[in-house]
Amino acid sequence: MARALVLRAGGVLALLAVWWAVAAAHLWSEVFVPPPGAVWHQLVQTSTTHDGVRGYSGHMLYEHLGVSLRRILLGSLYGVAGGIVLGLVIGLVPTVRALLGPLVTFVRTLPPLAYFSLLIIWFGIDEAPKVTLLFVASLPPVAVATAEAVRGVHEDYVFAARSLGARRWQIPLNIVLPSALPEIITGVRVAVGVAYTTVVAAETVNGVPGIGGMIRDAQRYNQTDVVVLGLLAIGASGLLIDALLQLAERRLVPWRGKS
Repeated sequence: MARALVLRAGGVLALLAVWWAVAAAHLWSEVFVPPPGAVWHQLVQTSTTHDGVRGYSGHMLYEHLGVSLRRILLGSLYGVAGGIVLGLVIGLVPTVRALLGPLVTFVRTLPPLAYFSLLIIWFGIDEAPKVTLLFVASLPPVAVATAEAVRGVHEDYVFAARSLGARRWQIPLNIVLPSALPEIITGVRVAVGVAYTTVVAAETVNGVPGIGGMIRDAQRYNQTDVVVLGLLAIGASGLLIDALLQLAERRLVPWRGKS
């Protein structure tokens, strides 16, 4: 673990060095490649009150990030819950698979901005369309992963459970779901990643406070350093949440990867 941490820290430092060298060489304008010092300055500016201005657009950086994480959390939770239920049904019932399988694939291939405008027409410009967009974006990966995992459960497990007296409703919950759990958790990680990549699109309309809204607002005024800061904040929080999901995976499915 210590070696892995050293390698990761070395990789980050190497990227920072390349970034600093490119910015110091002035190959491009700072509008295109802001130096690390400018991004650090914006980190301080957006995290404090200066000259009577509080953070960025009246909100601190942690507030922007917190609002976005709340939207991601709600959308992902709804998407994961709905995806697991839908995936179980699709995987266990061939008729439902034939009816809903193509629909899930269709939604999965749609880019979020393609239906965000429709959600705004339906739900307005407040929180509902943003959370709904993240829900719709995160549901298909979990549903597909769950359905495929359920179909891959060895039939011997089911036969053994039936021979031991398991009831019909107990098999999906006590046999199929635990056996499919490793692939489901992988689908959950993918879904959370999709929600993260979608949050900027979700906050293009009335997205302040919100880290995606902050990025969108800074882009209009060519504040590249603020845009980079927002991207780094999303990436760092995404790494932290993915690490937590990996920890949960090790706790829930400790047998994965072991013979």
